Amino acid sequence: MPPTRQPTAQVQAERPAQVRAQGPAPRPTTTLRQRLAELRGPSVAPHPLDARALAALAANPGCKRRALLDGAGVDKGVLATALGSPAPFGQSQFAFMRGNAFEAKVKADGGAELLRLLYERLGGSSPAPGPDAATPDLSAAGPEGRAARTALALREATAAGGWALLDHPMLALEVAGSPAYLEPDAVVVHPDGRWTVVEIKSFPMIDASADAAKVGAAARQAAVYVLALERVAAVTEGAEVGHQVLLVCPKDFSNLPTASVVDVRKQRAVTRRQLTRLTRIEDIADALPEGTTFDPACSPQELESAVSSVTAAYAPECLAACELAFHCRARSRAEGAVETLGRSVRGELGGLTTVAGVLAAAAGKEGDPADPTVAALRRAAALRAEALESAAALRAEAGESAAAVRGQAPAEAGAACR
Repeated sequence: MPPTRQPTAQVQAERPAQVRAQGPAPRPTTTLRQRLAELRGPSVAPHPLDARALAALAANPGCKRRALLDGAGVDKGVLATALGSPAPFGQSQFAFMRGNAFEAKVKADGGAELLRLLYERLGGSSPAPGPDAATPDLSAAGPEGRAARTALALREATAAGGWALLDHPMLALEVAGSPAYLEPDAVVVHPDGRWTVVEIKSFPMIDASADAAKVGAAARQAAVYVLALERVAAVTEGAEVGHQVLLVCPKDFSNLPTASVVDVRKQRAVTRRQLTRLTRIEDIADALPEGTTFDPACSPQELESAVSSVTAAYAPECLAACELAFHCRARSRAEGAVETLGRSVRGELGGLTTVAGVLAAAAGKEGDPADPTVAALRRAAALRAEALESAAALRAEAGESAAAVRGQAPAEAGAACR
């Protein structure tokens, strides 16, 4: 056996340079699920995503902070409390009980009233639903079992070619590599294979119209259910998910149900686009400092540092949809960011990002006069100063007139006495 040849001195000298040129060894890769579990904390169970949270996320697609926390399953309410900025969210017990009572009334007698309302508005050419409409049992063990049972019931009802009412079905939607389990109020299967999402809300519908903000929130929530149903319909022969959902509310000031049809195609497109962006949260996580965690067991200082390492897109609308909104608002105000004034104001101010910068530009201390935004601010400041000057002059004139009247009053009184 020939002796092993030792590398020459030249080769030995070149090897370190080659190693240095290749750079440091890459870090061992981990799956996205493992990385998100590290962000939550080793002993923290993932907080489930529901349709309301996904709809709120779609309403603010530029917020990386919410995208990462929701994708990692972080309980933002617990995190906000640990940071010292708890959000006063939650439905009152009275409203909760009233909503449950109204839903039970709508679904009584096998959902006869619900099916009647749906047939009046979305029945099409199908025969009217009768008392023999199917109401399959969807009970199963765990959310995975219920989702599988729901998918089976949808396929069976579509194949049967009749009316079917699925009460609180369980749907699965993949979000950031992990399943999110969603529970709509009801899904109706039409004889022609169409599936319609039904949303039952306790806010009133007065003169056939309801509060626009509440209807918009319900439409965004229903759009999430439509997306989840489309996954099942894609593997079900003859099935089609309708883009018109049925919104059932109390009529006027009574407890009688009425319904309206809401087209959710726009909300569905926005939600689908945002969910596509959510699948890239691995890039957001990789940009975080080593050892970043949102474990509520950490100190407030550590959590503050972790939260601040992810950029947010705060707007006043977040106060009604995100548990971390009060924390983000406090930080945004401390930084003097114009986002605290609203998205519309932020869009009008162009490159001016702080309130101090806006005031300085309006006062002529900063900014390019050729900039249309700066010019508009200075014009507005000049008009304001002119208005204040005119108001001060009017007040001064009114004060002088009042003083003159007060001075004449004693003389007139004396003359009257004589």
